[in-house]
Amino acid sequence: MAKKVKAQALLVSASLPTLAHQGSTVNNLKISGIALAIGLALGAGALAQGMSESDYKAAKDAIASDYKSTQARCASLSGNSNDICMARAKGGESSAKAELDATYRPGAKSRYDAQVAKAQADYAVAKERCDDVAGNTKDVCVKEAQAAQTIAKADAKARLKTSQANATANDKSAVAHRRADDEAAYANKEAADDKLDAQYGVAKQQCDTYAGNAKELCLDKAKASFAKP
Repeated sequence: MAKKVKAQALLVSASLPTLAHQGSTVNNLKISGIALAIGLALGAGALAQGMSESDYKAAKDAIASDYKSTQARCASLSGNSNDICMARAKGGESSAKAELDATYRPGAKSRYDAQVAKAQADYAVAKERCDDVAGNTKDVCVKEAQAAQTIAKADAKARLKTSQANATANDKSAVAHRRADDEAAYANKEAADDKLDAQYGVAKQQCDTYAGNAKELCLDKAKASFAKP
């Protein structure tokens, strides 16, 4: 099993994006711990049936080891490049662990946790990248990062609630299925509302680029576009 896990991880690592940093010596840096976790996820159908506790522990150790080595590489960078690198390393570690847990203990909740971990990891990196700019450009950048995180979490929450609602309808009664459909519809509407609010927040922040009447027109347009009073 351990050899099978390792082989899948290596296959996936070849397709992972590199963690390149302009002007640095860390080009082509890859977090193989994430590759391992994704490899596990891709093979979840088979591995969930026979992944041993020792394989799980070995995978966790590999992720921790890669995080330490990535930290060491980040130390060669300075300023915001170092901050971005560290955010990638920390986020990559937490996301990889969550993916691994979702494979070892498959279920709606563990998959939700993995999706949230990924959203938080992406947000941490995006927010650090915003430090490369200033003024309202930075404010808009942060709002966009927050919106992306909100959207990802909203989608994950909707999928979790839908899955849980469907699980309660296992008795296959018409009433249970109608209730599950209603709960799923509500979860999706709630997610849509959260995403709309996040996008509206970005649009409002962009209006701060203007002043006076131009800003008012921008805000009015944003309200109209997102159906806000």
